[in-house]
Amino acid sequence: MFTPQNIVSDKPPFQSLLRITLNVILGFVIVGPLLGFAVASSFYGGDLLGDLEKTTGQPGLVGAILLMQAIVTFIGLILFPIIHITQLEHKPLKPFFPSNSQTLLMLLLVAGVGLTFPISISPLAEWNLNFKFPEFMSGFENWAMHEEERLGKLTALITDFKSAGDMLIGVLVIALLPAIGEELVFRGMIQRELWRGTQNIHLAIWVSSAIFSAIHMQFYGFVPRLLLGALFGYLYYWSGSLMIPMFSHFFNNAFAVVMVYLNHMEITSINIEDGEAMPWPYVITCFILTAGLLYYIWRHYFESPPKHGSPNNSLSHQDATV
Repeated sequence: MFTPQNIVSDKPPFQSLLRITLNVILGFVIVGPLLGFAVASSFYGGDLLGDLEKTTGQPGLVGAILLMQAIVTFIGLILFPIIHITQLEHKPLKPFFPSNSQTLLMLLLVAGVGLTFPISISPLAEWNLNFKFPEFMSGFENWAMHEEERLGKLTALITDFKSAGDMLIGVLVIALLPAIGEELVFRGMIQRELWRGTQNIHLAIWVSSAIFSAIHMQFYGFVPRLLLGALFGYLYYWSGSLMIPMFSHFFNNAFAVVMVYLNHMEITSINIEDGEAMPWPYVITCFILTAGLLYYIWRHYFESPPKHGSPNNSLSHQDATV
């Protein structure tokens, strides 16, 4: 059976996963938030912690939140993981981004998937949003609803863009930085090491996607985020390059940010925040388009595997078939 290349670590895979987890906790849970809060507080004139709890629209609060979020994401999901790979594991970053043929075409196709995929899973998203937990899980349900409401207010606050400039800052903080950091950690590190440890790429993709979805702490969006994570995971598996899932992740988030801005500016009546499923003719059409686009992308990488250290280089056509 094919064994993935050790581009993350030469240590036993589950020991490597433990070290990755500790790295993320240190950077994303401890150092990043402390540094982000300290820097944001120095620019904010009021009680940042108190206003964060109230999620009120105090002057300068949105800027402070975005600055803090940018620092947390950069420190915890980009800088610390890069240090982990290059300095602690002594591995280069180049194998995460092998050269691919027709990269521009693939990015255009991935953008197409970014438009059709959310529509095709919108009934599942609506079902998840209205999911009722059994009675014995009422405590968890109350907590989940409280978190959903709190994070929803926070999201509404930081996406209430007053200008195109504010929207572009939102794209940077909400779309670009998370796309780079989350794909590096969840696909480039966790998915790879799970694959190396289990020798089962599908298990690795779905487990890493479940972790990716759960860590957002919004369980009324768990299912669509799980499916998005799996989409990013398969794009990485097929292409062998983190550039492809990073772009897909960025396009998904950036498109949502832009659509929220256009709706607030009353340029479009489409409200992607309402959580309602699209009409079934649209769902079915987009499902077929998504399947066709993904098949084309898979077929391209099946016939033209990436070069310079991709795991697919060592696969036979039979092994690479999904």
